Amino acid sequence: MKQALQLKIGQHLTMTPQLQQAIRLLQLSTLDLQQEIQEALESNPMLEVNEDELSPEAAPTQESSQSEQPVAETASSNTTESEEIQAADSDWSENIPEELSTDSSWEDTYQTVSSSSSSSHDFSDMEMESNDTADETLQDHLYWQLNLTPMSDLDQLIATNIIDGINVDGYLTIELESILEHFQAQKEEQLNSIELDEIEAVLRRIQQFDPPGVAGRNLSECLAIQLQQLPEDTEYQTEALKIVSQYIHLLGNHDYKQLMRKARIREPQLLQAINLIQTLNPKPGSSITSSQSEYVIPDVLVYKEKDVWQVQLNPEVAPKLRVNDSYAGLIRRADSSPDNTYLKNHLQEARWFIKSLLSRNDTLMKVTREIVSRQEGFLDHGDEAMRPMVLHDIAEAVEMHESTISRVTTQKFMHTPRGIFELKYFFSSHVTTVNGGTCSSTAIRALIKKLVAAESPVKPLSDNKIAQLLEEQGINVARRTIAKYRESLNIPPSNERKRLV
Repeated sequence: MKQALQLKIGQHLTMTPQLQQAIRLLQLSTLDLQQEIQEALESNPMLEVNEDELSPEAAPTQESSQSEQPVAETASSNTTESEEIQAADSDWSENIPEELSTDSSWEDTYQTVSSSSSSSHDFSDMEMESNDTADETLQDHLYWQLNLTPMSDLDQLIATNIIDGINVDGYLTIELESILEHFQAQKEEQLNSIELDEIEAVLRRIQQFDPPGVAGRNLSECLAIQLQQLPEDTEYQTEALKIVSQYIHLLGNHDYKQLMRKARIREPQLLQAINLIQTLNPKPGSSITSSQSEYVIPDVLVYKEKDVWQVQLNPEVAPKLRVNDSYAGLIRRADSSPDNTYLKNHLQEARWFIKSLLSRNDTLMKVTREIVSRQEGFLDHGDEAMRPMVLHDIAEAVEMHESTISRVTTQKFMHTPRGIFELKYFFSSHVTTVNGGTCSSTAIRALIKKLVAAESPVKPLSDNKIAQLLEEQGINVARRTIAKYRESLNIPPSNERKRLV
């Protein structure tokens, strides 16, 4: 094929840097936006935070009063402190004995002086507590107890290998045979002579550590360890220990009839034993491993004022920016020097950045107002009044593209009297009703949760029965849809929800 040059005339869309910046800011979360603003403030001298809320007249007077007042106070305080120090030195020198006995201590002659200010003690204690910010892991907690336990060096080495194999839930995840093979592969004769009974004996000692049930190899052993550590006079301890040791699979399947027949336990005794088992912790490591709470900062605030729902941007999300007038006044129009060009470029970037932020806030307010206007029933009555809504509905109402609505509603949160929700939460599919209307999937989930909460524990509702109850309310939902919604709510099936009265 012969190569040739051709001229073509065409039209295509090109995203300007300003548009790219606006789109990028639009999809940022609150934390990412704050980081982006901080980077812009550090890199662009033309940008500054608008701090007009501080009164410019009160600040200098406060500073002047603070700068003028301590002058006299400092002089008087220094004089007072020097006099106190001299008086203390004279008293201290007068009380010194000429000779001290050889077996005397400092406390026998002089009284130990504690801090005169109780606040200093509080401050030091508070400072020590604030410095201790490292989270203690389960392994750290077990190693601390191991160091306090009298053991031989060989047993401590075995215990270290066992503790290393305990996961965050408190279960031993490695086989004892694997630990034995590890020691047998060592060249030292002392390690080669280790037997499996020695490893099991060390494991029994670790299983007595805190938290109760730690180092269990399975759920049955974990619960049995906790039951064995209870006082001997605990009621129904023997029955509970028998159930978790031999018939825990029947307990997990809620097959109470077969459990009573095989364990030879009557129903009242079984009920009390199950209540005792439910007081145990199936994940003992969770009591030691601390997880830091993650806080969500809402982007918009929704509140009701005079029976009308109002929408407001959260003023604490991002600081208000403005162009620095001092640097902007240094720009000269006809000057093309490098310094002047530098200022011009940063001034233009600052204006683009502020405009992109204003566009982001405006778009967020438009979308949020439209969502609130469509979901007033949810704000007034809860999940059962949620209306079905998709991105196309909001995009058509605010005259924007669906991709823009998707960017706006991703990782953006709304604070309402009912709690904090992500904007994506208000979008859900719909199910047709008998009357030809639609019902939101969120409302159906709320109805399922309500029906399950009111069911009889002896005879829980099946998915078919829930579908029939919803059909009586005019909502046609298939059984498999009920199962899908039930699983999304972390509700177990009916056979696992069965309880004894």
